[in-house]
Amino acid sequence: MSVTALYAAFGVVLVLAVAVFFVLGRVAGRSAERRAQSAAKATAEETAARITEDARREADTLRKSAIVAGKEETIKLREAWEGEASKRREELARAERRTQERETGLDRKYDILDQRDKELGRRGSDLGRREKIVGDREGELDKMVAEERRRLEQLAGMSARDAKAELMGRLAEEAQAEAANTVREIRESARRNAEREAKKIVALAVQRIAAEHTSEISVSSVSLPNDEMKGRIIGREGRNIRAFELATGVDVIIDDTPDTVVVSCFDPVRREVARLSLQKLVADGRIHPGRIEELVAKSRKEVEAAIQEMGEQAAYEVGAHGLHAELVKLVGRMHYRTSYGQNILQHSKEVAHLAGIMAAELGLDVTMAKRGALLHDVGKVLTHEHEGTHVQLGVEVATKYGENPLVVNCIAAHHDDVPHESEVSVLVQAADAISGSRPGARREAFETYVKRLEGLERIAASYTGVDKVFAIQAGRESRVIVNPDDVDDVRMTSLSEEIARRIEGELQYPGQIKVVVIREQRAVDFAR
Repeated sequence: MSVTALYAAFGVVLVLAVAVFFVLGRVAGRSAERRAQSAAKATAEETAARITEDARREADTLRKSAIVAGKEETIKLREAWEGEASKRREELARAERRTQERETGLDRKYDILDQRDKELGRRGSDLGRREKIVGDREGELDKMVAEERRRLEQLAGMSARDAKAELMGRLAEEAQAEAANTVREIRESARRNAEREAKKIVALAVQRIAAEHTSEISVSSVSLPNDEMKGRIIGREGRNIRAFELATGVDVIIDDTPDTVVVSCFDPVRREVARLSLQKLVADGRIHPGRIEELVAKSRKEVEAAIQEMGEQAAYEVGAHGLHAELVKLVGRMHYRTSYGQNILQHSKEVAHLAGIMAAELGLDVTMAKRGALLHDVGKVLTHEHEGTHVQLGVEVATKYGENPLVVNCIAAHHDDVPHESEVSVLVQAADAISGSRPGARREAFETYVKRLEGLERIAASYTGVDKVFAIQAGRESRVIVNPDDVDDVRMTSLSEEIARRIEGELQYPGQIKVVVIREQRAVDFAR
């Protein structure tokens, strides 16, 4: 037997052995798998049985707990219901008791009402009887009054109508006298109160401003370093002075006054231009026609700039913002105008401050009061150039440049030329009177003063029953002495008022004038 055959036999045997082992391994694996599956099944069945038993025990426990909790909740609800039912029963019991008490009270009230009805019935019967008795007595009284009236008429010798007429006449006279006395007392009381308040406001306004008693006026004289300068001003054959007067429109007066030259002109602005120009010429020393024209033109520009600046400063001081440029220039020109020696610009600013203070005290428009007061005399700077009074010119220029109608009325009414349309206009007039009537504020001509005194005496003496009239206290008081036989106490009140109203309408005066009517009854006899 060869080696190859042996190897082949060995291989066959080996293959068979492998096949046998494979079959045996597979059979063993299936057996192991079946045993594992059986074991797992048994384990799963045990676990399921255990879980089922646990779930059953837990369900029993939960059921028992739910039963216990339900019983406890049922007990609590029953207790709460029983408590609520007990409360409701108590409330019902209280309501029943209140109802019974109300019924008892109503029964008592019904009984009282029945008793009152019976009492009223008895009283009605008594009143009926009393009315009948009173009616009978009134009839008897009427008869007695008629009888007494007839007896009185017989004794007095006049009828009841005549007696009534006489009585009514006496009562009317007494009532008229009492009414006049009452009216006088009321008027005096109102006047005292009004004067007290007005004086307080005016005094407060005057105390709160600080103004000089006299205002500076335009200067029309120029000081020279020496008298030789007069000859240089005149020039050769008077050519310098003629050129100066022609350029400025003023008159230069050179007299024997030492070291002084007087500039005369009706226009204060031109006079101021001439004064400045002459001062510059004197200081410069070069005086000839060409130099004169140059300095006059320069001075004119300076004066115009000063006018503009003073107008703006005045408007700023009183708070009159938004003035037209032409009105500002007119306000500035007021610095070069005077009225009875009082500088108009200073006067207007003072009136504006006074009017503003009084308007603030009375709760009125302060801005409008100051604006109207600043412009109330603006027409005075135009009187040299236009026809008309300063009031008319002021109204025209204020209207032309779009001022407020209240401001225009302040200008028009501050001398009572037209009626006042607002309280502000009255305040401007009062402030104007205060500023103009301060001691030393203005210089009054002697003729005007005498004319006012004569007017006071003439007006008072024109009334019937006036015996004597005296204008005293520099024309601030008119004392009227009446004949007691012609003027009684009732007539005195109306007479003083009539005289005061006529003075207001016919005379021009600063401040106020007091009218005092004096009635004196004297009984004179002689012992012999």
